[in-house]
Amino acid sequence: MKINFLKSTAILGLALVIGLSSCSKDNNNSYNNNNQQSSAPKASIQLVNNTKFGSILTDKEGRTLYSFAVDAADKSNCNGNCAVTWPAFFDANATIGQGLKTSDFGVITRADNTKQITYKGWPLYYYSGDNKAGDTNGDGIGKTWFVSKPDYTVMLANEQLVGADGVSYNSQYKPGTEVVQYITDDYGRTLYSFIKDKANTNTYTKSDFSNDSVWPINQVSKVMNVPSILDKSKFGSIMVFGKPQLTFNGWPLYFFGADNGVKGSNKGVSVGPGAWPVENTTTPAAPAN
Repeated sequence: MKINFLKSTAILGLALVIGLSSCSKDNNNSYNNNNQQSSAPKASIQLVNNTKFGSILTDKEGRTLYSFAVDAADKSNCNGNCAVTWPAFFDANATIGQGLKTSDFGVITRADNTKQITYKGWPLYYYSGDNKAGDTNGDGIGKTWFVSKPDYTVMLANEQLVGADGVSYNSQYKPGTEVVQYITDDYGRTLYSFIKDKANTNTYTKSDFSNDSVWPINQVSKVMNVPSILDKSKFGSIMVFGKPQLTFNGWPLYFFGADNGVKGSNKGVSVGPGAWPVENTTTPAAPAN
């Protein structure tokens, strides 16, 4: 039995019908009472346990699916020769396997007018260099391609910084054109630090959280997994007036309210500018108290 649903993509006004496959509580297969394997077809998008990366997204044949950090907004930036190396994943009658949420999947129309399935807003791809099910040869290529996982605490985006003032900023928070890589949450929403904070100490948020709508704290109590080019040991969690907050390299992490939760929006960089920087692998550790 399938449960079909319709998910609209707000920006493009598109829709994808995805069925929720009927699965048992077994991790890998369905069995009947006689312990015989069920003939039910595998979901076209499923979770598979990979020896290197743990739980990853694959197609029904077990071929690994990837996301691209350059797809910071809700569109694919892999076209032309890139699309030959990294073919887009699409199934018009996609079914979703156990352990995945249908609400996390959508569809976009690519520049060539073909469609592509997204997961948590990230378009999904194959890697042409994977030869068989279970291969993950594409992970980490260009420091922008990562196996798709359901348990990333953070992701990475490569995008031009454009402040709330409409000005394009470079990595030094000066007006200029530059693609900057920065840490986001798993849905691609930009995370910031506050220059006045100290190591594992939030100096911005008020005890009554009356200013939390301006710079909401990223409430994460446990760090699960991070993209392979990041050092998981640099992430942690602190308590801020009874609520958890994710940290990176000692810096408490925030969202910017005016980003409105939009993937690829990084308007907070113009506040200061530089007072609320984005974070990446070059970020120095937060100063001690």
